Amino acid sequence: MAEHVLTETSGGVLTITLNRPEKKNALTRAMYQAMADGIDAADADPNIRCVLIQAEGDMFTAGNDLADFAAVNRGDESANAAREKGNPLLNALERARTPIVAAVNGRAVGVGVTMLLHCDLVYVAEDALLTTPFVNLALVPEAASSMLLPARIGHARAFAMFVLGEAVDAKKAEAWGIANAVVPAGELRPRARAAAEAVAARAPASVAATKALMRRPAEPIADRYQEEGRLFAAQLKSPEAAEAFAAFAEKRPPDFSKARAQEPA
Repeated sequence: MAEHVLTETSGGVLTITLNRPEKKNALTRAMYQAMADGIDAADADPNIRCVLIQAEGDMFTAGNDLADFAAVNRGDESANAAREKGNPLLNALERARTPIVAAVNGRAVGVGVTMLLHCDLVYVAEDALLTTPFVNLALVPEAASSMLLPARIGHARAFAMFVLGEAVDAKKAEAWGIANAVVPAGELRPRARAAAEAVAARAPASVAATKALMRRPAEPIADRYQEEGRLFAAQLKSPEAAEAFAAFAEKRPPDFSKARAQEPA
């Protein structure tokens, strides 16, 4: 719904605000699409020179709304068809030419972390806590994060985040290079806004070219998106995922003993 993603443009900056605090900003398909539309619109508008992503409430985002995942697992044809087209936000982030700044408050889960790997500047509040519990839900990483996160923080740290679901606090996020700086909660938005405005004030063609050069080679990232997407879609329909979603809904530990693991094809 449009009210769950707010957009506002001023000073050459498009601000995208997640506005579903009552659901911890869990992202629905409609919210992904709205965010993607904003990023694409920024690329098409020469007056927008930076995108700022932030969130209302006490949490950046709880990640994907698990109701969407459960619908795919149950075989809902419309949900399945939508998922097979890929996540519109991740696709937009991969092709984005406009610099993106993120202001992360509270917890960021799953895609709330992997999207940061495609942002150009990241500021986290002192209470930020990043988790990527894909394997906990019998899924796999996405957004090319299986390549980008190990490259950023090292294999061992990335494996612990992905497979053990280990959390990374604000200080570690800064020390490991996931974030630029840790900021007191009350200063987070002003600091991120100032950074976005500073980017917007630079020579736009030079900034765009610099971002493009830093993101090369684009082809391997796109290939990794596709491979992750194939495995993600397969796991989303698996007995393991069904058990993980049921356990989450029932607030109990999952029991995978009866859900036979499937080897990646």
